[in-house]
Amino acid sequence: MVLLSLCLTASIFGITMIASATSSLLNAPRYLFVQIIGLLIGLVLFVLFTVIDIDILAERWGAIIVFEVILALLLLTPLGYADNTGNRAWLRFGLFGIQPSEVIKAAFIVVMAKHITYLKEFKSLNSVMSVAQLVLHCMFIVGLLVIISKDMGSALVFLFIFFVMLFVGGLRIYWFLIGITGIAAVFPLFWTHVLTERYRQRILSPYDSSIDPSGFDIRWQANQSKIALASGQLKGMGYGNGNISQSVDALPAKQTDFIFSVIGEELGMIGCSIVILLLLAIIIRCIYVGAKSRNTMSMLVCFGVAAWLIFQTIENICMCIGIAPVIGITLPFFSYGGSSIFSLFAAMGLVSGVKYRPKPERFRVFR
Repeated sequence: MVLLSLCLTASIFGITMIASATSSLLNAPRYLFVQIIGLLIGLVLFVLFTVIDIDILAERWGAIIVFEVILALLLLTPLGYADNTGNRAWLRFGLFGIQPSEVIKAAFIVVMAKHITYLKEFKSLNSVMSVAQLVLHCMFIVGLLVIISKDMGSALVFLFIFFVMLFVGGLRIYWFLIGITGIAAVFPLFWTHVLTERYRQRILSPYDSSIDPSGFDIRWQANQSKIALASGQLKGMGYGNGNISQSVDALPAKQTDFIFSVIGEELGMIGCSIVILLLLAIIIRCIYVGAKSRNTMSMLVCFGVAAWLIFQTIENICMCIGIAPVIGITLPFFSYGGSSIFSLFAAMGLVSGVKYRPKPERFRVFR
């Protein structure tokens, strides 16, 4: 109930701010309708995944992987479509859209937790073969999504979740050093031959003032976001009274990627602090439940969910204050997105299930 109360508080806060951010847009009621429906579906999934035994769920890892692959491949069908960033990252069903990467995150955490637990308990987690299996597992899912959707932002979330779960699972530090060395070795090739010139400029723009010196192209969103946050000062300009937030075109993606800027302009630093405290409380609760869990897999699931929230929270806020590149990462529970909200509540249900269900005595030997 603690976790559910925190998530509901954050989501309702988010819905009120989405209502303000979209009030000047066409079809404003649609945004609220989608978010509320997403929340209601999320509550059902929260209860469902609280009651379903996570160990039984993880035993169906093969079916879950098939589900992940099918969901990603559907993006190649007529149901898949690209948003204004050029990423083919959405499935459209009439008036509603689903972002497969959001749904796959929760599935990825469960299957990866099962994989790490199996290697830890029945093989050797730190052997070359075990590490190779885990890397191939991660690269298969992430590579599939990147190739099909071109969504690099989501890929970074998956990689962060993967590294955190490996660290918590007990992978030795020298493997991380080897991994960092390997990434550093291939990064120049990736930078030169995979990323487009515009994408490279987007990544470098927060740190290189010579990119878009006029501020009307690549730096436009970040600049407008910083102006909105600065305008709010301590108490904000008042709910529904933000100059930039209430303008139609002044801050693109204000209900999704830049909802934190809307909160900052209208509710000031006080509002932003409440957002950060709520998200921090949810993250701490996930870590607490994971640390108190009685088997390895449950612990890994809780820490995987916490890693998901940590990365998206830090990246989104840093993006809004202009110290990280704009890569389309939403703020958990607060940003608009039906698939995002119900996927988050499903993940919270997994954590809730770990706390809710006492483990059998035979599992207590696993740490």
